[in-house]
Amino acid sequence: MTIENAFHNKYSLVKGAARRARQLQSGASPLIVAKSMKACRVAQDEIKQGHVKFVLPERVVEPVVDLPPQ
Repeated sequence: MTIENAFHNKYSLVKGAARRARQLQSGASPLIVAKSMKACRVAQDEIKQGHVKFVLPERVVEPVVDLPPQ
């Protein structure tokens, strides 16, 4: 499975890497032993190696109620 298949599209891949990089910068432990100290690169490597997954949240749709005219 390629990185592009693991994520919905390239935009979600970038958003996922950015979110993970923010977690790393905030003190989260890396999931791999990385060569780089840069959070963005570590996040990309974690995704490439399959340690970070992308989950689409459930979409809640509110019902539309048509009220009679007053």
